Amino acid sequence: MEQSSLFDNRSTTTPLADRMRPETLDDYAGQKHLIGEGKILRRMIDRDEVQSMIFWGPPGVGKTTLARIIANTTKARFINFSAVTSGIKEIKDVMSKAEENRSLGTKTIVFVDEIHRFNKAQQDAFLPYVERGSIILIGATTENPSFEINSALLSRCKVFVLNALDTEDLVELLKRAVTDPRGYGSWQVEIEDDLLHLIAAYANGDARTALNTLEMAILNGEGEGRTTKVTRDTIKQVLSHKTLLYDKKGEEHYNLISALHKSMRNSDADAAVYWLARMLEAGEDPLYVARRVVRFASEDVGMADSRALEIAVAAYQACQFLGMPECSVHLTHAVVFCSLAPKSNALDVAYMTAAADARNMLDEPVPLQIRNAPTSLMKDLGYGEGYVYAHDTVEKMSPMLCLPESLADKHYYNPTEQGVEKRVKEHKEAIEAWKKAQREKEKKKR
Repeated sequence: MEQSSLFDNRSTTTPLADRMRPETLDDYAGQKHLIGEGKILRRMIDRDEVQSMIFWGPPGVGKTTLARIIANTTKARFINFSAVTSGIKEIKDVMSKAEENRSLGTKTIVFVDEIHRFNKAQQDAFLPYVERGSIILIGATTENPSFEINSALLSRCKVFVLNALDTEDLVELLKRAVTDPRGYGSWQVEIEDDLLHLIAAYANGDARTALNTLEMAILNGEGEGRTTKVTRDTIKQVLSHKTLLYDKKGEEHYNLISALHKSMRNSDADAAVYWLARMLEAGEDPLYVARRVVRFASEDVGMADSRALEIAVAAYQACQFLGMPECSVHLTHAVVFCSLAPKSNALDVAYMTAAADARNMLDEPVPLQIRNAPTSLMKDLGYGEGYVYAHDTVEKMSPMLCLPESLADKHYYNPTEQGVEKRVKEHKEAIEAWKKAQREKEKKKR
């Protein structure tokens, strides 16, 4: 358990990530959705109106840093509390002091790092003091608070979700570390921008990893004393593997995702796995890859094997739950399945064709029989007249026309004969033949 003195100036012997920790919101990297001008958390801190809250996000995105910034700006007594080393006795001691401070008109903010590590009894020990306002609780967690924080305690805290930092935020942070006196501003450091981008990509949204990697690169660069040159070979050695081509302007980013997509489309599972590995090992966001695979599952596999979409979505969720490196195998699962699945782009073609008609024929009226008729006036105008409730029929469908009359004979979805879609095609053709026959019968009756 430590108090706000832990935020004192750090010597240059401490790790770069700690030396470069921002002390004001103006120096803070990322999370603009929370601490940008006019955003709720920014206003709470600026006004010193901090309430109990939980910071939820992956490692290295600034959860503890935000707590430290609050410590530097608030008028409250600030206590840093570790869920790893503290027990019920320590909690009660802190709460007792907080009650005394409250009687004297002083607020107490308790910051609990890794709050998900507290068991139920430990979390419950905070509850009455949070309820009475004896303390303002700020918890930090990498785990989903819905599962790891007691519902009673969670209901009294505002949850703020912190996102992984994007590459540009990390590059800016690294540049600042090279020039800032707290970092290597007093050194003569030579490092090219593309190497900073490589470090940022490798860090995968984690500022701590980015700064630690930069520090190791500078300390192992070419030169003597405080003069150093960081080369690509230095970066390769620091990262312990070859730095993959992934340029900062994004061209290679799009080249690789194109290679992955086209390899899957061509049913080349081996090539697809290779391009997947190229992207992930270069530091690509696994969720970006997962989103593209989800799109592919319907765009290029579609009804030929609808399980592709299920597996792709499951892989996306696995990436959210686990992150890298664990989720690499889940993405491989989805990529291989999509590569080997039968292919059909009939769904994509169906939408694109319908979208073109929708844009060019925006005023086509909805047929009266399928319009909603919530008022008597609408009923008098014929809204809903002739509507057939499909479930009331033996066939569970009717020959009722649902497209505008000008598009009555239009077919947007044209199934292929690939995989399961062959049966879908047969079924769709049978439905259309039945409806056509029924409409012919109705015409003859007239």
